[in-house]
Amino acid sequence: MAEELTTDTPETPEQSEEQAIKQRKNGLYPGVSDELAENMQSGWADTELHDLAPIAQAEHTAARRAALSARFPGQRLVIPAGNLKTRSNDTEYAFRASTEYAYLTGDQTQDGVLVMEPVDGGHEATLYLLPRSNRENGEFWLDGQGELWVGRRHSLAEAEQLLGLPAKDVRELAAYLAEATGPVRNVRGHDAGIEAALTDKVTAETDEELRIHLSEARLVKDEFEVSELQKACDATARGFEDVVKVLDKAQATSERYIEGTFFLRARVEGNDVGYGTIAASGPHACTLHWVRNDGPVRAGDLLLFDAGVETNELYTADITRTLPVNGTFTDIQRKIYDAVYEAQEAGIAAVKPGAGYRDFHDAAQRVLTEKLVEWGLVEGPVERVLELGLQRRWTLHGTGHMLGMDVHDCAAARTETYVDTTLEPGMCLTVEPGLYFQADDLTVPEEYRGIGVRIEDDILVTADGNRNLSATLPRRSEDVEAWMAGLQG
Repeated sequence: MAEELTTDTPETPEQSEEQAIKQRKNGLYPGVSDELAENMQSGWADTELHDLAPIAQAEHTAARRAALSARFPGQRLVIPAGNLKTRSNDTEYAFRASTEYAYLTGDQTQDGVLVMEPVDGGHEATLYLLPRSNRENGEFWLDGQGELWVGRRHSLAEAEQLLGLPAKDVRELAAYLAEATGPVRNVRGHDAGIEAALTDKVTAETDEELRIHLSEARLVKDEFEVSELQKACDATARGFEDVVKVLDKAQATSERYIEGTFFLRARVEGNDVGYGTIAASGPHACTLHWVRNDGPVRAGDLLLFDAGVETNELYTADITRTLPVNGTFTDIQRKIYDAVYEAQEAGIAAVKPGAGYRDFHDAAQRVLTEKLVEWGLVEGPVERVLELGLQRRWTLHGTGHMLGMDVHDCAAARTETYVDTTLEPGMCLTVEPGLYFQADDLTVPEEYRGIGVRIEDDILVTADGNRNLSATLPRRSEDVEAWMAGLQG
């Protein structure tokens, strides 16, 4: 990784014009000569882009802003994208815009802020963005975030064409907000500078109301979002195929070969993985969020693989399959797997408009509890076990969650609009029952210990029932074996 000279990030356009070069400690160049500085200011072609078409979701983001405007009339609304986060010393994590900001704008650039100013009849929305890096003061080649280091960003005029919103220099925003009057709401936790400018104008309670509303607004997906979720599921399915094809290499290395294989698919067909990939082989499958992925992959064990591609528009799949590493389930593995499959079938059947959100969870848990009683692992009757929650020693988690731009989407929604609500067409959720028998669980026979099974699919509520967005991946045990055999030649 090359080493740059840097400038301090200017806070205003005026400061940008006067910015002095800041020398990096232990840099190899002592400074910049006047002749080099002058040379770097000229001889560059005009690269401004014209007649750009709006992004695909522009009409949808406009409709979302209109709905938000109607909910908070007369109030200034501030929704930041967020800033870069330091990973170590002078390296940063890859930037991912806040969900609220991307949902309302379609933009994904760091430091951006959407401001909706109250006007008669609604709001006037403006995007505050970083303009292209300055060539007059050398920012474009001396600053660590200059475009010769991290790439060209759109000009404000280009952003306006793409996003369908007026755009202004974000370096002016903090001073403007500090002087603003009237009621203001801000989505907190993304931009400390914006929060400091609004510190005496907002309250935690009113800001939280805005965050909750934006979470609940995403409960029902529009047609663009559904298409993105389907795209994410299709890409994820191809990533699962990639993994099956390299299980021999994973056995020679570790679970990380599986993680890396899927990551390649996520980066080629999307933006990233939507969450930390779980590549849990053998007893690691009993750790619900096993993301270390540093363990061995052995023939005869099961691989619990939970992963999702995040599309370039930031919608993620969330799919789990539990696979026999050598392609064939043992008798005890098949027994447990088939029980989870039966539970998932019951859960998926319960997903339909007008049903309670909890219904799919209850249906799946009942099947799993019946199996546990039948196998003699817990004393019945089934109703008693469910009432006391005794099955949870081996089922552990809820059977699903909302899905969208976040893997656990709509997480800030009120309980009455989420888990206590009824399902509507356009909602998308996971159905993912599991059974987990810990390696040190002395309450079950030894043959069960160290086996973990989860099956997870992404289910869209439709007008007449549901659609499994991840249906291209097989689920029945015999179908999984045939699918693996076909992929492995």
